Amino acid sequence: MFPKYDVIVVGAGHAGCEAAVAAANLGAKVLLATMNMQTIAQMSCNPAMGGVAKGQIVREVDALGGYSGIVTDHTAIQFRILNRSKGPAMWSPRAQSDRMLFAAKWRSMLEQHPLIDFWQEMVRGLIVKDGRVGGVITGMGLEIESEAVVLTNGTFLNGIIHIGEKQFGGGRAGESAALGITEQLVELGFEAGRMKTGTPPRVDGRSLNYDRMEVQPGDENPGKFSYTDTPPLQRQLCCWSTYTNRQVHDTLRTGFDKSPMFNGRIRGIGPRYCPSIEDKIDRFSEKDGHQLFVEPEGWDTVEIYVNGFSSSLPEDVQFKALRLIPGFENVKMFRPGYAIEYDYFPPTQLDVTLETKLVKNLFFAGQINGTTGYEEAACQGLMAGINAALASKEAEPLVLKRSEAYIGVLIDDLVNKGTEEPYRMFTSRAEYRILLRQDNADMRLTPIAHRLGIRGSDARMDRVHAKRQAIAEIEHYFRNTSVNPDDINGYLSAVDSALINQKQKLHSILLRPQTDIRGMAGAWPELAAVLNKYEDEFLELAEIAIKYEGYIKKEEEMVAKLSRLEDVHLGESLDYNHITGLSMEARHKLSAIRPRTIGQASRISGVNPADVSVLLVHLGR
Repeated sequence: MFPKYDVIVVGAGHAGCEAAVAAANLGAKVLLATMNMQTIAQMSCNPAMGGVAKGQIVREVDALGGYSGIVTDHTAIQFRILNRSKGPAMWSPRAQSDRMLFAAKWRSMLEQHPLIDFWQEMVRGLIVKDGRVGGVITGMGLEIESEAVVLTNGTFLNGIIHIGEKQFGGGRAGESAALGITEQLVELGFEAGRMKTGTPPRVDGRSLNYDRMEVQPGDENPGKFSYTDTPPLQRQLCCWSTYTNRQVHDTLRTGFDKSPMFNGRIRGIGPRYCPSIEDKIDRFSEKDGHQLFVEPEGWDTVEIYVNGFSSSLPEDVQFKALRLIPGFENVKMFRPGYAIEYDYFPPTQLDVTLETKLVKNLFFAGQINGTTGYEEAACQGLMAGINAALASKEAEPLVLKRSEAYIGVLIDDLVNKGTEEPYRMFTSRAEYRILLRQDNADMRLTPIAHRLGIRGSDARMDRVHAKRQAIAEIEHYFRNTSVNPDDINGYLSAVDSALINQKQKLHSILLRPQTDIRGMAGAWPELAAVLNKYEDEFLELAEIAIKYEGYIKKEEEMVAKLSRLEDVHLGESLDYNHITGLSMEARHKLSAIRPRTIGQASRISGVNPADVSVLLVHLGR
């Protein structure tokens, strides 16, 4: 009935969709197995992609040939660059999407790929022989063979939904949990744990009073995520913000005795940086209010997502509290918020390729690894799909360094440090964030995609070449062209920058914090004539390269210095228990994680600099 596939992807959320596309774009024959074809790429939580650090990840996924950025651009209803007031390392794109269009576009793109097949049924087990995965077993007992398998089960593994004192099995509202996989993996020797996440109530936008809220429009000139020729956003919907208050908090407290979070029914640990509203008012009892974001779910629906009001309290308590929020006095609720508890597998059981250490050619991606967020899931799916396809061909895997991508930071953190709470990406986790900006993801990563032969990367690489050439030309012009005081002093005065009394190079003037490349061009027609032939994107990249040249160079030197440790490989058979001088904790951690390099070993929690020195001496370094 079924051919033998190169890669089977289990689960069609953000991780699963990217995994399927990544493998197929490398020429692998892929089967995407999902419990429900109608919920492919569903935005289970907020209808948005990107945000601080997350936007950088979406750009990186796009640069490596993934589809999340393309789908977002086609279905966006609002676009904003966050942190514009800070330096470019902190600029982060974020887009609100039409929830229904987002899922429909993803499904359409998947169905148009000639190498992707689909099967709608729960997968209850794996075919494992001699420590190697050989396919999957479905709920009906069908055995489908493959060279590699990627598990992207999200919140479905033994999922339990909690609303007040009610609890029932499910991986998402209205959908059943996935059973059998956890139990088999534990039998194979894997360690499993429980995590928790939640979602807020959905409400009727027609019942809200937006005059009592603060409007949050999109950018005046909205950008986009993908580096491909996706359509620009022509019109946008507004979001709004409002705040809870003491009355809201007091009302919510009346349900604490029935809260599954406080009475012990939920054992899983929830996300630290996206807590439920009851957790917020318990932990921050001194605060009079918490900000909420009122987000539309699409162009043709009145459904509203109440971002910041995630809750598992009884539905009547949620409703009463909602009606005390400014603008929500007459609110109608579509459905209450809920918490969901699910199985995950500590990611220290994975190699940096996202392949499991216990079963060859078996890969994990997304919330099964203890992460939270669409973007974190998508990038893991992409990397697992690429490496599963490469494994099916017995080719060398792809591993991104911490200095190459936020994706590399995320996977390195998970594999070396593990996580006991849902892992979320922040810019602060990346030590090279000036290099890992959202604007240069294609220049960093598209050459890698092109080298691998990922479908569609030729045209993308041509764009990268054009961009690099334009930046070099602009930088050369600014370093070698001088401007007269009469031509630029009017602009310098307008931006409160010191006037010049003799000719100066454009480069030195652009280095001033008050100046910018467009302002200078507007003041001096000769400069404008030169720059008008370049796209705005190229001008911005050139300006960043000039203004932050010193910082960029310093980080590049740091990367070069530390890369020496990344090049010192540790043997797979190295017996850490017999290396004299290693601490007991280091011996235990190194034996469990089996790092590939000294650099990776140095980032393992519990391995200190003295242990690294001992390893270098042992290796004759």
